[in-house]
Amino acid sequence: MNLFSCLIKTLILTTLFTLSQSRNCNNIDHILISKAFASVSNFNSSWFHCSNSSISEINLPSRNLSGSISWNYLKNLTHIHTINLSNNSLKGYIPTWFWATPTLTQVNLSNNKLGGTIGFESGSGSLPYDQVQKFGNSSFINAGMLFKSSNLTKNHTQTPKESHTKPHQIVSTQSKPEPVKKHKKPGSVKRLHLIIIISIASLLVLLAIVVSICCMVKRRRNKARKNKWAISKPVHQHQPFKIEKSGPFSFETESGSSWVVDVREPSSAAVVMFEKPLMSFTFKDLMAATSQFGRESLLAEGRCGPVYRAVLPGEIHVAVKVLENARGMSHQDAVCMFENLSKLKHPNLLPISGYCIAGKEKLVLYEFMGNGDLHRWLQELPTGKTDVEDWSTDTWDHPVDASSPEKMEWRTRHNIAVGIARGLAYLHHAQSVPIVHGHLVPSNILLSDYLEPRIADTGLSHDLADSQTTHSDVYSFGVVLIELLSGETGSDETVSKTRKFVREGRGVDALDSRLRLGDNSVSEMVECLRVGYLCTAETPGKRPTMQQVLGMLKDIHPVTMELN
Repeated sequence: MNLFSCLIKTLILTTLFTLSQSRNCNNIDHILISKAFASVSNFNSSWFHCSNSSISEINLPSRNLSGSISWNYLKNLTHIHTINLSNNSLKGYIPTWFWATPTLTQVNLSNNKLGGTIGFESGSGSLPYDQVQKFGNSSFINAGMLFKSSNLTKNHTQTPKESHTKPHQIVSTQSKPEPVKKHKKPGSVKRLHLIIIISIASLLVLLAIVVSICCMVKRRRNKARKNKWAISKPVHQHQPFKIEKSGPFSFETESGSSWVVDVREPSSAAVVMFEKPLMSFTFKDLMAATSQFGRESLLAEGRCGPVYRAVLPGEIHVAVKVLENARGMSHQDAVCMFENLSKLKHPNLLPISGYCIAGKEKLVLYEFMGNGDLHRWLQELPTGKTDVEDWSTDTWDHPVDASSPEKMEWRTRHNIAVGIARGLAYLHHAQSVPIVHGHLVPSNILLSDYLEPRIADTGLSHDLADSQTTHSDVYSFGVVLIELLSGETGSDETVSKTRKFVREGRGVDALDSRLRLGDNSVSEMVECLRVGYLCTAETPGKRPTMQQVLGMLKDIHPVTMELN
């Protein structure tokens, strides 16, 4: 119906336009041109002066004309000899009779979107040699008789007598006629078209198959990514774990890299547990709890190394991180580092549960966080309830809900921001010597069952200690805060755009559209963005301390539960 109504409107407008033009000017040629260009956009009939004289030229090059010309009206122009419509966007097909217009001597339709063929009826006249030469004889192969002569005068003109006796003559300086190319038979052309159609159809089918396979692979990866933080049953809880061969042992990660534990017997490398010193575990138990560090147990591949989920005997759920950047550390230095890190106790720091030194490999054990990291919660999980796929073939104890409606709550995000600030302030100000985290990113912030943030990888960035300062940590916190408020990944572009909004007083334009708006929530969120703006100041000395940041965040909205 919409198409039909559009056609009716176009017809009415065309009729009204034609009638108005005919009322404005009674000149027959003027009316014919108005009708011919009635469907052409940007045409103005005032370009042709209304007078009693006939129109002999149509010169409308580069007038931004678009649409189709009604050529039937132009053939009734009795005195037309020049038409120039070049450099426009005209469409449609030119009828073959158009070229037989008796008075027409010069036509320029170049740089348009026109189609059609050049055709002449027997008897239309001759073409001057100087104009024919630049096109070549093949351009006039359908023009009628082809007369070639090498004995011509310098100006290559023909007498009127020659024009009448030999119509459509095209003169050339060649002494021998050029061979005329044979046209392909209709059958071969049809076969060629059929081959092209079949080839295109085959490519489309192949493309559809490739796209389907890619979608299936992506869907499985997304499902695995969503489910890998769910607490799984111990693989070898009730079965003895046997090793077919002695070491060294090599383990591959999802990215294709590998790490090697150079020990002969996996039970020779002990696991030290800080909270449960009486529990006796070895590297062999870690292999059993992670299915020999298989890819199905791989949680993530961070900057420090791969992270695996594991359930040790006694239903102890831990995350095992391989510290690839600590392979050069001596055994004694590694023990000292782990002992010092175990003394850092704060509700917003992810505590070290234990460690294992197996050859050159240093592995650290953390408490397992079933809600995963902040980046996954903020960027990957859906906002509301979703239709969960069939998990009947999976072995989950209690699958984690794939939806996260809490992320729409401003209070939840504010509490997360305050928790991160508390943990970082503890590292910077509660120690005799400030501890620099060095790599505070959303993927290093884990969430507890009650969405309480826990900062991970504390003290493990010793390789960057010389280049990182507390000012660097403040900047990183500002980036995390901007990501919490904007919902966009904390890239340099996001930070720059958000800072521009805040600077111009348009902080509300940077807020995440998924956030639910309450009474004072908008003003509180904008004020929180201003804290992120201060933390990401280009000059390190202009950035606030984490104690000041924590105070500003608590002033924006009171926190219900006070932590140490």
